[in-house]
Amino acid sequence: MRSGNFTWQGQTIPFRAGETIAAALADAGIGDLGRDGAGAGLRYFCGIGACQSCLVRIDGRTVEACLTPACDGAVIVALDG
Repeated sequence: MRSGNFTWQGQTIPFRAGETIAAALADAGIGDLGRDGAGAGLRYFCGIGACQSCLVRIDGRTVEACLTPACDGAVIVALDG
């Protein structure tokens, strides 16, 4: 059962209660999370916040998508977006 939606790069992404941003994006088939400041590709990798490979921006803040719970109505973009 879905509990909300957020927007990723203009696309509506549904999520379940308690699901992280990264998990919801993975469920939606999205693996490319953009590029960091050095141009390296970002993606969901370790799932515990250690690698910093899933950084995204939500409401102007940079967060780790694997640790951040999805929030209904949030607007989330890639770092390079």
